[in-house]
Amino acid sequence: MVVAAGGPRLLLRRLREIMAEQTSAQTRLDKLVTVIATNMVAEVCSIYLRRAGKALELFATEGLNRAAVHNTRLQEGEGLVGLVAETAEPVNLSDAPADPHFSYRPETGEDPYKSFLGVPIVRGGQVFGVLTVQNRAAVLYAEEEVEALQTVSMVLAEVVAQGGLFNIAELDEPELRVDRPRVFHGEGLSEGVAVGRVVMHEPRVLVERMIADDPAEELTRLEDAIGSLRDSVDEMLDSSELDLTGEGREVIEAYRLFAHDQGWRQRMRDAIRTGLTAEAAVERVQDEMRVRVQRLDDPVLRGRLHDLDDLARRLLRHLIGESVAQELPLNAVIIARAMGPAELLDYGRERLVGLVLEDAAATSHVAIVARSMGLPLIGSADGITDSARVGDSIVVDGESGEAHLRPQPEIIAAFEAKRTLREHAQARFAALRDLPAITKDGVLIKLMMNAGLQLDMPHLAESGADGIGLFRTELQFMIGETMPRLADQAAFYRNIIDAAGEKPVVFRTLDLGGDKVLPYARWEREENPALGWRAIRIALDRPALLRYQVRALLMAAAGRILRILLPMVSNVDEFNRARALVDREIERARLVGMERPRQVLVGAMLEVPSLAFMLPQLMRNADFVSIGSNDLLSFAFAVDRTNPRVSRRYDNLNPAALTLIRLIVNSSAEAHGELSLCGEMAGKPLDAMALLGLGLRTLSMQPTNIGPIKLMIRSMALAEVAPFVDRLCGRTDHSLRTRLSAFAAERGIVLK
Repeated sequence: MVVAAGGPRLLLRRLREIMAEQTSAQTRLDKLVTVIATNMVAEVCSIYLRRAGKALELFATEGLNRAAVHNTRLQEGEGLVGLVAETAEPVNLSDAPADPHFSYRPETGEDPYKSFLGVPIVRGGQVFGVLTVQNRAAVLYAEEEVEALQTVSMVLAEVVAQGGLFNIAELDEPELRVDRPRVFHGEGLSEGVAVGRVVMHEPRVLVERMIADDPAEELTRLEDAIGSLRDSVDEMLDSSELDLTGEGREVIEAYRLFAHDQGWRQRMRDAIRTGLTAEAAVERVQDEMRVRVQRLDDPVLRGRLHDLDDLARRLLRHLIGESVAQELPLNAVIIARAMGPAELLDYGRERLVGLVLEDAAATSHVAIVARSMGLPLIGSADGITDSARVGDSIVVDGESGEAHLRPQPEIIAAFEAKRTLREHAQARFAALRDLPAITKDGVLIKLMMNAGLQLDMPHLAESGADGIGLFRTELQFMIGETMPRLADQAAFYRNIIDAAGEKPVVFRTLDLGGDKVLPYARWEREENPALGWRAIRIALDRPALLRYQVRALLMAAAGRILRILLPMVSNVDEFNRARALVDREIERARLVGMERPRQVLVGAMLEVPSLAFMLPQLMRNADFVSIGSNDLLSFAFAVDRTNPRVSRRYDNLNPAALTLIRLIVNSSAEAHGELSLCGEMAGKPLDAMALLGLGLRTLSMQPTNIGPIKLMIRSMALAEVAPFVDRLCGRTDHSLRTRLSAFAAERGIVLK
């Protein structure tokens, strides 16, 4: 086979004319296969498109029996056409019937044809169908012929995906409809129900012009855009204002390497030479890369794919001059592959009602901030960024982990009803607000709330919490462009204490490092930042940072009780050295005549398992200890809690987890120490029931969880729960969740 005179550019122009005709979809498809076959001097050209259930249906053909159209179907992976769809790679054979993947369909009449070339019709990483050509002669198609057919398939994919080829009524609900309703099953990371409109955190640049009028001009545009892109990336790295270091610098360094990659540039130039515009060439090259990488089980390469996706979007914006700035509509639901806590805070709370991410775990900091903001959040919603479009209607169920994209009206109505029921449940919890959290057998439990922002403080009264068990001070540092001044820090802390009134506030000192990096500070890259230079380790190596913060806290708490919590203490010596720094600031305040707090209590956060074996020694100097179950169990199970691929590999209610917490509770009791827990476990009724059974009497959680936990406490008898949980610690189950749920149901303990 050879490409006819005029080359692919002539073919693309003819395709554009056909697709613009005001005729039926079938008529246009029939013309398309005829033109492609003629231009590529092929005896057969066929188009197979995806239908529901991943079936590939013959939609049009030139050369095969026309009676087979809409009657021949292959499943993904079945036959050569199914193989192309499954692998998303071209299949080029000189003797197709001899290949083991060949699937004979007598109704097609393809017996005489030996040579076969099939290419996927791909857009946005999704395979929409397969385009094939065949000939009687047993020859292998040349590289330029494969390239030409791939170019045609890309144009077909874009037109099909955007609805420019088919009338929706004619499609009979095929799977390739981009406007069809879709349901994504992810992981509910923050409860609540939201009904709103999609806003893309990194919106896909819409490429409207696919076929080039002047390839030479498109090559020039591409070179100019690449040059502009490279300059902007270099400016990022050289900017003294950004001062990029650590992982942030590594990402931009990767962008620079990719931006200067000659292979990437050459593939785009080659795509333009086949007749595509510069924008279409960028999309085609990135689509091919995305499909290849997505089929590899390599997390490193998948991470690089995000970099390449971002780079391609940046290049497209340089090509079309599009700004990324966008104004949120009312009831906005943000869709993103991943997001940091500061990025979420940038959106504010006024118009935002929900969040759906592809990469997020329950204990990632964006999830913590979402819960603090009262936003429903779904994580692990694979593929939603490629399917969602700006302005699409969407329903987010943060409890079940379901996201309904472009739902039918009855689905929206059902979730509106669920949201109303949830509001009624919240009203029921509100009725408990001023009642004590006391068990049926008279044991009083302290329920504290977690916070980190000024906007959290109204929740203290609304939830009926007994105080703030964990105030994350680093959020004030992370959302600013510069280090907060001493006066600003003191004013901020004073506002928090004033808002709390007589209720206690526990301020955790800066827990930086790991995934919490200040935008204005220098950080060295670490192979394993979660186990590296972070939290109290930074404070001890840079004591001025801790003393500066303690000084602000002392100023803010003048005349009142100040509670300071030191994060990630791994041994007693670390705590003693940090406490000595606090004592130095207290003495300094005395010497300069500054009004001091009437009492300063200093505690340690138990997140590192080693400290669990040193509690008697620790409690000689520590006024209290708070278990940080998120990190403690992550370290105990050797699981990165921010990695969605492994974050589910352990359960909070595993016997090992409960046994470790029981050890801590018993050791603390022997040392007559004050103990609490402020991890995600505390806010889940079933988990909290187990924690109370182990002996904990103070729990700190998100304010929205106070009501459900208080309802659970008031429905249980601790004398029944404690021995049952103690016995469960001796089991070997992966999770004790089912057994605990059955126990609660038998005893009438309310978990919802």
